[in-house]
Amino acid sequence: MRQYLHYDVFTNQPFEGNQLAVFTDAEGLSAEQMQTITREMNFSESTFLLPAETPGTDIRMRIFTPGAELPMAGHPTIGSTFALADSGVISAGAEQFVFGLGVGPTTVELTWSGSRLEFAWMDQKTPEVRTPASPVADILQSIGCVTSMLDARGLPVEEISCGVPFIYVPLSSRAAVDAAEPDLRAMRALRSAFPGGHNAVFLFAVEPYGSDVTVYSRMFAPDLGVAEDAATGGASGPLGCYLVTHRLVHESAWHGMVSLQGVKMGRPSRIHMRITASSPTDITRVQVGGQAVKVGSGVIEF
Repeated sequence: MRQYLHYDVFTNQPFEGNQLAVFTDAEGLSAEQMQTITREMNFSESTFLLPAETPGTDIRMRIFTPGAELPMAGHPTIGSTFALADSGVISAGAEQFVFGLGVGPTTVELTWSGSRLEFAWMDQKTPEVRTPASPVADILQSIGCVTSMLDARGLPVEEISCGVPFIYVPLSSRAAVDAAEPDLRAMRALRSAFPGGHNAVFLFAVEPYGSDVTVYSRMFAPDLGVAEDAATGGASGPLGCYLVTHRLVHESAWHGMVSLQGVKMGRPSRIHMRITASSPTDITRVQVGGQAVKVGSGVIEF
């Protein structure tokens, strides 16, 4: 029997954002059991919290999708931070908390409103960019798009990792993003340019200047057991890097970018991105932030 907390992440409204199950006491569970439980929960991810294993970290966290374990991910990290704060494991007013993840120690900066956690920023690795291993035509075909739907500025399709790789496809408009229809069989045939990478495709459109969000986005990852994701924090760090590197946002906005994801699914999510760089091609820090709200709790019996 294991207890879990149910959070909606990258939102402050119940029943929006991305669902997350947080198992606060995972000691004694095998990786196979964690994977089985995650498939049973059927959220895009579940987290399993364990005592710290590495000096300089506060807790060990393992992250599973219904199809695989991930070395890092954004919405599980942000959501688990809120769960630990609400449970009192993170003391009110603490400035940061350090997770031990598969990619190593991962710092989360905390902002409080009195004794309530208001906002959390997680650090991600600086970006590694590669040319996709699959032809662009195959990538477009797998998401039901054609060349005319690409951003007219000639922006590249790239695969980028800040811990987990994603293929980035810049489209011309919000309507083009919504028109995408993934062919999951074709997507499974795509290859990652990163060893051990998955065929996850992130498509986005830059919103007009003056909009309340920077980009409008969707993400598909069938090999991870996630046909479509409502909010992908692990993909949002690389997305912020793409926007900065290709000069799609002014330098004044590098610390205030927002990706609106999940709208097509009826679960709107706002993922905040903060990029620190001395120039568009010299990124020194990548952060992804947001809020989360508890919507329930339960017990898994096995």
